[in-house]
Amino acid sequence: MFLTRKPWAPALSAGALDLDGGMAQPDDMLDDDDYPAYTMGRAADIIGVSQDFLRRLGDAELISPLRSAGGHRRYSRAQLRLAARVRELCDHGTDMAAACRIITLEDQLAAALRQNEQRPSTD
Repeated sequence: MFLTRKPWAPALSAGALDLDGGMAQPDDMLDDDDYPAYTMGRAADIIGVSQDFLRRLGDAELISPLRSAGGHRRYSRAQLRLAARVRELCDHGTDMAAACRIITLEDQLAAALRQNEQRPSTD
């Protein structure tokens, strides 16, 4: 998998450059599922969990929030969706470590299926 650098990746402050050397546009960041737009408190409120729950997801290495210049965790919509999936599994009795592993395996399977669909047929 090839990762592309996001315009906001070098810093979360104003002045981040995009790949063409220009300024990152606010609309580009707001439409980007990977843009770390949410503080820990807001992220926890959105998905209905405690801040400790989000910290433990980081400890389990399911999500790695970006850190602001002040060291505060910032979460993206994609990370919030993962956290919500974990919460759903945990709400049904699955422990967090198992929930994280299930989600990781589900995502790996989905990626493998997409890759297989893109391969030309050998028939």
